[in-house]
Amino acid sequence: MSYLQSFPPGGLAVVIGSRSAIGRACVNALKASESFGGVLAFGRDSVPALDITCEADWSGITDSIRATALPLRLVLVSTGVLQDQVGGPERGVREIRAEVMAHAFAVNAIGPALALKHLLPLLPKDGKSLFAALSARVGSIGDNRLGGWFSYRASKAALNQILHTGAIELARSRREAVCVALHPGTVATPLSAPFTRNTQSHLTPAEAAAHLMAVIDRLSSAESGAFFDWRGEPIPW
Repeated sequence: MSYLQSFPPGGLAVVIGSRSAIGRACVNALKASESFGGVLAFGRDSVPALDITCEADWSGITDSIRATALPLRLVLVSTGVLQDQVGGPERGVREIRAEVMAHAFAVNAIGPALALKHLLPLLPKDGKSLFAALSARVGSIGDNRLGGWFSYRASKAALNQILHTGAIELARSRREAVCVALHPGTVATPLSAPFTRNTQSHLTPAEAAAHLMAVIDRLSSAESGAFFDWRGEPIPW
């Protein structure tokens, strides 16, 4: 099955966040696409291993990418944290804790910013290339009607600004490149499981990956710097 044919053939696709359910599904979809000469996935369990928040780890990642001798056409950052041992989403302002907020920003915003720093320079000067990071609709300020979830909302809003700013810089040297924020929908993953028990419309990781691939395939440099959902619909900032 061939798709993602909007990219020049024979390039390299890279997924950052190979341990996540969506990340694994996207790796499988990219390999099945027959549109890339190679697919690499990096995370805490990969070789080399990557902690997205640790800048020292990035030299091993860029070395591995260069070693393929393939042009880097697609980067998808699928990392993120909503709840872990550090803490979870706040129900109200009184639950804000500095350490939880700092952790959310480190994983959801600073980590992808480091990915931008180290991987955007590797994108080819000519032909379509794309850098995307998974954001979340709750990171939209314009769409926020329920409140709560201060750390997660704010860190994803910061990610959106980072990607928008990166797109502006990218356009100066790579006119066919795309840099976007993508909302994968409500996906049945360990990250979302505690918060989607009453949601009947959630997607499987494979379904989410298929939708994301379709959106990525349709995007051009005219949409760079924007925020889209899994159907390709724009989301307000």
